[in-house]
Amino acid sequence: MATISLNQENFQDTLNNNAILLIDFWADWCGPCKMFGPVFEKVSEKHQDIAFAKVDTQEQQELAAAFGIQSIPTLAIFRDQILLYKNPGALPENALDDLIQQVRDLNMDDIRREIEKQEAENGHGHQHDHDHDHGHDHDHDHEHHHGHDHEHDHDHDHHDHSH
Repeated sequence: MATISLNQENFQDTLNNNAILLIDFWADWCGPCKMFGPVFEKVSEKHQDIAFAKVDTQEQQELAAAFGIQSIPTLAIFRDQILLYKNPGALPENALDDLIQQVRDLNMDDIRREIEKQEAENGHGHQHDHDHDHGHDHDHDHEHHHGHDHEHDHDHDHHDHSH
């Protein structure tokens, strides 16, 4: 599959319709972008099940701004509509291959749980309920109390003896 040119019209559909989406943010005047372009194209031929998309930051300034693109080329990688990677710099082919393999190997359930956990930490209601279990402490106090009685009896005998 050849690379797709992304714009604001097709961005959401492209994101929703592909489990893994790589986006190359580039511009015509950018030297490193022109070096990375052919690498991006070549790697896209090896991974037919992944969407490889390019964003011309001059033509698609709003899309580039939405991603907060500061320098180009920048590579962004989505999996299941979750942004996993966004870094500037032209990657060599083997580094791009490694990165794609890492994204393929990720357990997305873990990623989603991590995101949910971060969201949950904004409210502490659930954590408070979890801590509110004093059953074990109560049992422990009870045993300790019993031991103390035994000690008390022993002291009492000793007292009689000295008397």
